[in-house]
Amino acid sequence: MIAEMSAVKLRQNLGDALGRVQYRRESVVITKDGRAVAALVDVATFEKIRALGERFDQLTARVADAYADVPEDQGLAQIDALAQAVRHA
Repeated sequence: MIAEMSAVKLRQNLGDALGRVQYRRESVVITKDGRAVAALVDVATFEKIRALGERFDQLTARVADAYADVPEDQGLAQIDALAQAVRHA
């Protein structure tokens, strides 16, 4: 479950918010002036997000290296064609 809480309410109820995250495995989206600005998540979820980010960075670096000598329009066309082929497989 994902709860939403204003920054002011979070300040007033930090212990409760931490309990929701730690024990109930809920996430809390923190809002300021009605806009989402941050989120509280349990450490296991955070570690998964961090690992996915690192893997994404590695993959994008590999793609950039592989296409370093290919003109941008040709590279994008190849990537689009491959993505469509995978979607239809």
